[in-house]
Amino acid sequence: MLTRRNLMKTTAAVAAAGTFAIGGRASAQPADMTIGYIADFPNASVLAIAQDQKYWEAEGITPTVKVFTNGPIQIQAMGAGSLNFGTIGPGALWLPASGKAKVVGVNDIGFSDRVITQAGIASIKDLKGKKVGVPQGTSGDMILRMALTKNGMTINDIQVVPMDPSTVVAAFSSKQIDAAGIWYPLIDTIKLRVPDMKELVSNQDFFPQTSFINTFVARNEIVQQNPDLVKKFLRVMKKAMDYRVANLDRSIQITTAFLNAPADATEKVARSRKILTSKELDAFTKDGTVNKWLTDFNKMFQEFGTVKDPLPAEQYYTADLFTGA
Repeated sequence: MLTRRNLMKTTAAVAAAGTFAIGGRASAQPADMTIGYIADFPNASVLAIAQDQKYWEAEGITPTVKVFTNGPIQIQAMGAGSLNFGTIGPGALWLPASGKAKVVGVNDIGFSDRVITQAGIASIKDLKGKKVGVPQGTSGDMILRMALTKNGMTINDIQVVPMDPSTVVAAFSSKQIDAAGIWYPLIDTIKLRVPDMKELVSNQDFFPQTSFINTFVARNEIVQQNPDLVKKFLRVMKKAMDYRVANLDRSIQITTAFLNAPADATEKVARSRKILTSKELDAFTKDGTVNKWLTDFNKMFQEFGTVKDPLPAEQYYTADLFTGA
């Protein structure tokens, strides 16, 4: 789950929910292999699989993994020098596009984001003047803005109410807000409380032109100073992604245990993703598809006023490190 932040700058304090080492007897460079992740299937599954399959041991490394509530505070931690690697959603890609970190690989593509409304609101245009809750700077924020743009509206046409994801659930359930930009599995919780809610917009409405990618990111300095460590990280992630594709049922079980999460919720999220193999992502990197995805986000960030002059994708996606791992 993600928490509130400002689109233009990250103001949240770095707040890891927990820190622990994973792996076996190998112990080389644990201080450098510090990895942040969000506690959901796409972001945690690769780490859960890597631990279960002992992929870190093959690289001679015991990583230290830290739970974060969102991508932006992971990148803030990188800026502070306390984190070297992370997993982020598309809503945080404006930070690498601003030069705050490097994208070192694509994790998967998500279809879990929605614009949801209370009963009686039949269209996006009906949101004019209405209160809409959203965790700012997240994929929920992005899909809301995209939906508004598609309908000839802007964020100024609605009453934006910035709030944490859990607060969105509570506020929508108590009908304090008229709509929300939010995602599954939180929507499952909302549906139990507001069974007549409506889903007006989904990621699928913009696919394949826009792909809501989760990515692996790294601290600028670690990319510059220790590219071999980045390749070690990516080799493990690639092995984990390939295992995930080949053994999805088992991957769901491993991740459920890793997160101590409800099995049904984890499974729903897992099966809502487009999960890719490392070979597919190597090909997408080499043919420019990944750069196109990132360039599309750059355009959105400019349109939304998030980043005035984003870096070209080629400058913040380390394609050679990914394909070379």
